[in-house]
Amino acid sequence: MSFALLSRHSLSVSCAATKKGTKATKAPKVVAKGVEFYGPDRVKWLGPYSAGSTPEYLTGEFPGDYGWDTSGLSADPATFQRYRELELIHARWALLGALGIITPELLAKNGVAFGEPVWFKAGAQIFQEGGLNYLGNPSLIHAQSIIATLAFQVIVMGLAEGYRVNGGPAGEGLDPLYPGEAFDPLGLADDPDSFAELKVKEIKNGRLAMFSCFGFFVQAIVTGKGPIENLTEHLADPATNNAFIFATKFTPQ
Repeated sequence: MSFALLSRHSLSVSCAATKKGTKATKAPKVVAKGVEFYGPDRVKWLGPYSAGSTPEYLTGEFPGDYGWDTSGLSADPATFQRYRELELIHARWALLGALGIITPELLAKNGVAFGEPVWFKAGAQIFQEGGLNYLGNPSLIHAQSIIATLAFQVIVMGLAEGYRVNGGPAGEGLDPLYPGEAFDPLGLADDPDSFAELKVKEIKNGRLAMFSCFGFFVQAIVTGKGPIENLTEHLADPATNNAFIFATKFTPQ
């Protein structure tokens, strides 16, 4: 992908120079931002020791491909396409989820009033008298029925996913993973080289977010507290509040 972009950009520079009447004997050297992330010369998962460890079917065409597939999960093109889609969608949800998990706790610790800032306890507020107020404000979203809330989410998310896969009011024939147009109001994908680099940044941060959310889940099960509270207690007394101390609670006595 990057080499195609590079060739296209060099050609446009050469044509522009010819129109101006300059001697365009040699197109200026253009270095695409995404070259190090795409193609056969991209950075691999073992760095300089990756020779012979990268499967032939991982060519560096897609963002986030570091040549690692020891289980052969991407050997079949159709399976690879499906897994790639699943990873990217889950990565985006994890990015939003991680932000939603830590933000209420951070705000609560800085004076913002919340009914319940801890992420795995917040949803239970809908069963209390008066229901659940989004951000503690009844003027925003005042949810009182778990059935109505669930039905609304299923309908809205079903429509959004249907439009993503099959096209909808926002535009027909759009890429289901990178639709652009109405979904890119800031024009972040206008420059092909920048867009190629942003794809890599998105999947890399998304993978970290998925691991972070998994860590939040484990922390909640083990400690019964939110991640910010766990972090605060650990920083206050690292020798007493750490993963090894909590792990001993699950060892046979």
